[in-house]
Amino acid sequence: METRLTAVDTVDENAINIYCDGSSYAGPRRGGIGILYVTVGSDGREVREALELPGYEGATNNEMELQACIRALDELLRGHTMVHLEEFEKVILKTDSMYVAENFRNAIYVWPTTGWMTKAGTPVINAKLWKQLVDKSFKIGRRFRIEWVKGHKASEHNKAVDKLAKRSAKNPLNRPLNVSDVRRKLTSKSVEPGSVRAHGRRLKIRVISCDYQHVQRMSRYRFEVLAKSSAWCGLVDWAYSTDSVTLRAGHTYFVKFGGGGGGLIIQSASEVKSAPTPPVEVDD
Repeated sequence: METRLTAVDTVDENAINIYCDGSSYAGPRRGGIGILYVTVGSDGREVREALELPGYEGATNNEMELQACIRALDELLRGHTMVHLEEFEKVILKTDSMYVAENFRNAIYVWPTTGWMTKAGTPVINAKLWKQLVDKSFKIGRRFRIEWVKGHKASEHNKAVDKLAKRSAKNPLNRPLNVSDVRRKLTSKSVEPGSVRAHGRRLKIRVISCDYQHVQRMSRYRFEVLAKSSAWCGLVDWAYSTDSVTLRAGHTYFVKFGGGGGGLIIQSASEVKSAPTPPVEVDD
């Protein structure tokens, strides 16, 4: 398995070249995927096959970047494409997502050994999708690598899958890959990871959104600080908890964070009784 970063996009005539892209829009949040298979025929000409696939409700951009890669390999493995895997010696998956290209080796060699936790002690987001991508890549049974290509203007094929992904997002027939409960913020600030350094402290917060990370069995919360006396009042950050602590979006809590550095882990919480806010479709 290999990852390669390149500023020049070239088609390998001995490989199945797969271009993948993801897109995501707000109001309401939805996302799409674009996939293009490119091979070189015996006459030296490119053979292209584009997949038109429906999008997903409630999707983030990183989810769609990963899902595009997963679906591309899955369709190839199932024999649902005009190109046949057994006719080629290698498969090259091309993406303009640094998130995918830079973390693929982590998903193979590092995260499985840490229980899919980061160095900061927080869960790797989209772990379920990362595991699926690794699984599909091993099933290819050929030399396989992920190659980063520069954005749309530098690559004709990448520009094509960008258009496919945007069209896909306009037809979000698939349910969300991961359900997130979201409420409107009270503060005007956007989320800034690491801005609230309240390790070992008790703090009054309001939960803006929550989702569940199934692989690690942990909840993730986007929260805003309500404590007016705090230097962090109004800031928005991420926090996490195990199944022993459960918070709900739109509710206010006094929480106790664990000590040490890294991500904020909620050790205990007591709810402040107030009228919860209704769910909304919003993005930072």
